[in-house]
Amino acid sequence: MRYLLILIVPFYLSFAPPSVKIGLLKYGGGGDWYANPTSLINLSAFCNKFLNTNLDPDYATVDVGSVDLFNYPLIHMTGHGNVVFSHAEAENLRNYLIAGGFLHIDDNYGMDPFVRVAMKTVFPELNFVELPFNHPIYHQKYNFDNGLPKIHEHDGKPPGGYGLIWEGRLVCFYSYETDLGDGWEDQEVHKDPEEVRIKALKMGANIVQFVFGN
Repeated sequence: MRYLLILIVPFYLSFAPPSVKIGLLKYGGGGDWYANPTSLINLSAFCNKFLNTNLDPDYATVDVGSVDLFNYPLIHMTGHGNVVFSHAEAENLRNYLIAGGFLHIDDNYGMDPFVRVAMKTVFPELNFVELPFNHPIYHQKYNFDNGLPKIHEHDGKPPGGYGLIWEGRLVCFYSYETDLGDGWEDQEVHKDPEEVRIKALKMGANIVQFVFGN
């Protein structure tokens, strides 16, 4: 029954009261999973305004090992440091993703070497693959012909969008060297120019539309 909810919720996204939430993944290992506290609030509001969705800006915090994970069609994960999943947590996340859930991982800088190892415990048989620029996630309401926008400079590397693909379906999208979540935050937090914030929010809206429309 808990799996069925994943498949039902998207169809009611535009018609139900604002009760569909994005989930924020809480994980162990010491990394700051709670970074960017205003990002999902602003992303939900942006999607409601420009995609005509009905997301509740009051996002949910969900432990990676909790059965509550199955209540949220889209889970967002961020942070700067270490990520550790226990065997039971990795199995729970795997079951959630195979059942129809979706995970967006946004590297907030410094997360990359840890999250790749952690996700290997979830899908040992899969590797992250870089998505081509013509992938549908870059061409929902907004077109990003060159892939992910660059929001924050860290190591001077180009942004990269990577995916885990299970039986032909993208179950996890990993945005690297871009920091979308920083761009979603309140303007006074990082003082990004408005045009940069809008690019980040538009790419976030594409992720939301991709998840709920597929």
